[in-house]
Amino acid sequence: MTMSVTLSAGVRQNLLNLQQTADMMSQTQNRLATGKKVTSALDNPTNFFTSKSLNSRAGELSNLLDGISNATKTIEAADNGIKAITKLVESAQSTARQALQDGGAGAGTIVESSSSISTNGLTPVGGETIQDQAKRQTLSNLGFAAGDTIEVQATDTGTGSVSNISITVGTTQKVDGSGAVATVQDAVDVINASGVATAEVTDAGKLKISGGDQDTVNLTITDTGGDASTATTQATSLAATLGFGSNSNVDLSSPADGDYVDAGETAVTFTDGATAGAADSLSITTQANPAANSSSRQKLVSQFNEILGQIDKLAADSSYNGTNLVNSSSSTLTVAFNEKRDAASKSELTISGKDLTSSGLSLNAVSSLSDDEANATLDSLSDALSTLQETASTFGSNLNTVSIREDFTKDLINTLQTGADNLVLADTNEEGANLLALQTRQSLSTTALSLSSQADQAVLRLL
Repeated sequence: MTMSVTLSAGVRQNLLNLQQTADMMSQTQNRLATGKKVTSALDNPTNFFTSKSLNSRAGELSNLLDGISNATKTIEAADNGIKAITKLVESAQSTARQALQDGGAGAGTIVESSSSISTNGLTPVGGETIQDQAKRQTLSNLGFAAGDTIEVQATDTGTGSVSNISITVGTTQKVDGSGAVATVQDAVDVINASGVATAEVTDAGKLKISGGDQDTVNLTITDTGGDASTATTQATSLAATLGFGSNSNVDLSSPADGDYVDAGETAVTFTDGATAGAADSLSITTQANPAANSSSRQKLVSQFNEILGQIDKLAADSSYNGTNLVNSSSSTLTVAFNEKRDAASKSELTISGKDLTSSGLSLNAVSSLSDDEANATLDSLSDALSTLQETASTFGSNLNTVSIREDFTKDLINTLQTGADNLVLADTNEEGANLLALQTRQSLSTTALSLSSQADQAVLRLL
C-alpha cells in the first residue's frame, strides 16, 4: 500500500519557495551561459520572431554587400582604364601635332618603288644578294635605249625653287668619267653627285630617292619612241622594270594629250609630236607628297597606329572579375541594393558599358599624316577626349552612388542586428545581480526550511 508523508504548512511553504528559487537560478544561469534572455518562442514569442526577422534581413543585406563591393571595384577598374586611355589619346595628339610641325617646316620626301628592280638578263653570281643584283643591273637589260631619259626634280616647298638632274642613256657620263652611265648603280651615283636628291638601292632591291627637308621629289622616265603605240608600251615597260608598276589603273590603249593619275600617285603624260614624223614620247612620273611620304612623317604614322593598338589592348585589360565596362557598349553591370526582387520593390542600379576602343572612339589608323589627315585626326582625337571625359564623369557619379549605398547598407545592417539583439539578449550585469540575490535567497530558504522542521523534531524530545 502507498504511504504518504504529511508535511506541516511551514515546511511545505519553505520547500516550495526553495524550489522556485532553484528554478529561477537555473534560468538566470542559462541566460548568463547563452547571453540571451529569449532563446526560443516559449520564452517570448513576439520578441523571438521579431528578432529572427530582423536578423534574416540583416543577413540578406550582408550577402548583397559582396556584390556591391565587386561593383565598386569594377567601376574603379573602368575608371583606371579611362585615365590610361586618356593619356594614350593625348600622346596620339602629340604625334599628330608633331606631324603638322614637320610638314610646316617642309618635311622631306621619299620616292620608293613598290617592288624590286627587275633582274632579268643578269647572270646570277653565287652569294649575291637581291640588292647587289639590282645595283649591277644594266639599263639596257631594263629596256632603256640611247636617248631615253631618267630625270629627278626637287622643288623647294618653301621658296618654290626647282633643281633637277637628267640622265640621258648613252650620253650622260659616270661620276668617274670612265664612260656613259650603264648600270643602275651608275645612275644612283650620278643622282647623288648632283646634290638634287639622295638615291640608293635598298636591301630589298628597290629604288629609293629621298629629297631634302623642304623638297617635293619627282621621278620622270621618258622613252622617245617612233610613234604613240611604241612610246606608250616602252615607257610603261621601263617604269615596271624599275619596280614602279605598270600603271594598271590607267587606260593606255589609246593615249591622248593630257595627264592621268592612278591610285599609286603615278602620273602618266602622253605627248604627241608637234610635226609629222616627229617622235612621240610618254613620261611616267612618280611624285611624292612631302608631308605624306616624308621619312619623319612615316615614322610618326607608325607611332600613331601603334598607339591606337595600345588603346585597344588597354581597353581589353580594364576588367574586374570578368566584367569590362570600357571595352564594349553592350556590357552592363547591375548592382542590387536591397533584398527585394519584384519590380515594384527592388532597388538597384544598372551601369551601361562604353566602347572606348580606338574604333569606339572613332579613331582610325592613318596612312600618311598629311596636313589634311593630321588636322582631321586631331579633330577626332579632340572628340575622343570629350567622350572619355564624359564617360569618366558618368562612371564617377555611378561610383559615388554605389559607395553611398554601400555605407548605407553597412549602417542598416548594424541597426537591424542591434535591434534584434535588444529583443533577445540578456543584460549580464542584471543577470549577475539576480544570480547573487537568488543564491542569497536560496541560503535563506534552506535556513527557513531547517527552522520549520525543528518544530516537528521537538515532539521527539517529549519521548
